[in-house]
Amino acid sequence: MRGDVSTPRKSPRRPAARTASAPVRRAAARPADDEIWPRVTRELADDLAADALARDRAGEVPLDEAARLREAGLPGLLTAPGPDRRGAGWQAACAVVREISAADGSVGELLAHHYALSWSSRFFGPAPDASSSPAGGAARDRVPALDACTAEEGWLLAGGVEPPGAATGPGLALTPAGGGDGWVLDGRRAFASGVTVADRLVVGARPAGGGDPLVVLVDPALPGVSTEADTDRIGQRLTGAGTVAFDRVPVRAAHVLGALAHDEHAVAPFTALAPLVLRLLLTQVGLGIAEGALAEARDISRAGQAGPPRDGDAAGADDTAPADDGNDPYLLLAYGELATAAHTAAAVVERATDALARGLRAGWSLGPEERADVSVLVAAAETVTGRAAVRITTRVLELVDGARGGGHGFDRFWRNARALTAPARADHRLRDIGDHYLNGTHARLTLPV
Repeated sequence: MRGDVSTPRKSPRRPAARTASAPVRRAAARPADDEIWPRVTRELADDLAADALARDRAGEVPLDEAARLREAGLPGLLTAPGPDRRGAGWQAACAVVREISAADGSVGELLAHHYALSWSSRFFGPAPDASSSPAGGAARDRVPALDACTAEEGWLLAGGVEPPGAATGPGLALTPAGGGDGWVLDGRRAFASGVTVADRLVVGARPAGGGDPLVVLVDPALPGVSTEADTDRIGQRLTGAGTVAFDRVPVRAAHVLGALAHDEHAVAPFTALAPLVLRLLLTQVGLGIAEGALAEARDISRAGQAGPPRDGDAAGADDTAPADDGNDPYLLLAYGELATAAHTAAAVVERATDALARGLRAGWSLGPEERADVSVLVAAAETVTGRAAVRITTRVLELVDGARGGGHGFDRFWRNARALTAPARADHRLRDIGDHYLNGTHARLTLPV
């Protein structure tokens, strides 16, 4: 049973060391059938849940977790529809992230960033009818769609795109390489997930002399790339976060995935889905954390290991008396409120997921009004789920770890929920939703992924 701390830990899997010249070991091929992914995901989630607490306490670089993802073939799941499709679609990817997050929120976040980045060449590359890339060089000279490469090679992606004007430091810079073949990448930047275990990095950098920032693909095993793990985190400790330094790293012209326009009004609505994809995937992570905490607490309460919420001022309260937890009215009330909060968040998230799926299917024909409608639903999902995740994990901590001595390690759910939701400002999201509802305005476009 997921979350059962008595389940024996399975033997850890360690990936082979990577070198710049050695190809990444490909994941086992999976048929293009959405029905297989729930089974694969469930098996991996059970595996992760068995030792989630021990791994969280250790706080090591998630080499083992990344190896488990690759072995299951999940990095290659999200691919675009078409006759040669090997993976599954948007809804399946969201379901995978949500279930993995219920077992281990850190691994769910790592996978969420990977899926968002895997469509970088589709979001930031030229439109299908464009004859050339905005980054220079014909579209046919660039790498194939990144999600197709990821499915073929089993890559695990990490990184992020720096939005224009949002850099807190010098950021990353590109200078033309000698001979005119590509670029040289320099700079240093912190990333929230995956950089300590990634097979490829997707980063945004500003070209020397000005122009639109470019989105490039980098092999982290190349000379000049160094990564420092971020081990001092209150929650989401196993995401593989860290700071990457680039020192004269060559970037071939073929590894320029696209460009990001300086003027947000020049950004195509389809490109503007990129940040919404990441935001909604991270919302799936938050929902999974809440559902995982609630399910594990239920299992413990059913086993009679946890007590009802105690009130020190209640007359006749006796913490030493045996409790029939399954019939305690206060415990039933608490679980009823928490289950309702989880169901409410799930309903809002699923509506936003369906809307974003329609936007992705529309592709470059997506209009600005449709994109704005999707943005509002994603903002609503973030707000409702963020509040529910913090409330559920806090209350569960009181119900289980705060009752009769605790010791179940439910603090990790609370820490993960707080770390995940802290960067998102609910008041900003609510203001955008209200402005759209009342005045029909579009939320300001932000493009980091």
